[in-house]
Amino acid sequence: MRDVFTLSLIASTIRLATPLVLAALGGLFSERSGVINIALEGKMLAGAFTAAAVTYAADTKLGMGNASPWVGLLGGLVAGLFIAFIYAVSCIRFKADQVVSGAAINILMLGIPGFLSGAFFLSSGSTPQLPKDHLLPQSPVVIAITILILVALIWYVLYKTPFGLRLRSVGEKPEAADAAGVSVSKLRYSGVLLAGMLAGIGGAYLSIGQSSLFTRNMTAGRGFIALAALIFGKWRPVQTLLACLLFGFTEAVSIQMQGAVKLPSGEDIPVQFINMVPYVLTIVVLAGFIGSSRPPRALGVPYQKEK
Repeated sequence: MRDVFTLSLIASTIRLATPLVLAALGGLFSERSGVINIALEGKMLAGAFTAAAVTYAADTKLGMGNASPWVGLLGGLVAGLFIAFIYAVSCIRFKADQVVSGAAINILMLGIPGFLSGAFFLSSGSTPQLPKDHLLPQSPVVIAITILILVALIWYVLYKTPFGLRLRSVGEKPEAADAAGVSVSKLRYSGVLLAGMLAGIGGAYLSIGQSSLFTRNMTAGRGFIALAALIFGKWRPVQTLLACLLFGFTEAVSIQMQGAVKLPSGEDIPVQFINMVPYVLTIVVLAGFIGSSRPPRALGVPYQKEK
């Protein structure tokens, strides 16, 4: 077991938790405003594909070199924002069922990146490989500091600014917020769009940070794990961060266990069983804590302004 619990495990935990933290904190804005964010997975996929494609184009077509991953990161943000806008219009403007709309976006984004990849790169399975020096920084210290600053900023915005107070109010009692002159629709649009931006960045980090290309369904359920972390964290920034670190730690341990932990017979534990660990933990967390976590009162309820 000493081969599993090493110093590199901490660095791996930080790297693996980063896309979860970004997506979960994005979902925090959306769900605090009263809009369920089942579509986190689709937004991450959109961000991951767009970031990889834009980075490759910026490097090979525009010759932007080391600046290309930052252009790709911006592309991932815009892609997440675009998908979030579609989701927001569907759920807020037309009051469609939020779970069904989110599931539809997730399914759509399972196919569209592969189709576009085949059209642009003649390969529906992946985008072209990016050079290692044209990827986002992977220093765990830099990443940890950035994430801590982001969490502190989001905590301040939610609890210490008029915007945060209004956002939370439309997720709890939209009727009272409306009576006080707050635009419920505008605040919910803001929450969903912020969620799309952060989820898009989380997806971009997967394809041009942790990896060096986009592969089909590379998020592998991380959007749902981020949603589970948000519920586990009781829709609060710091607790959500800790929940994401727990999931990241579990994934890091499962990677370290491959080939290092053996059965009593001396054989390696099948990789498939090891890879199941993060998802089993997600199920356990949801089964054990979803009942004890109180979501925003108006979560998932479309608001109809009284005439």
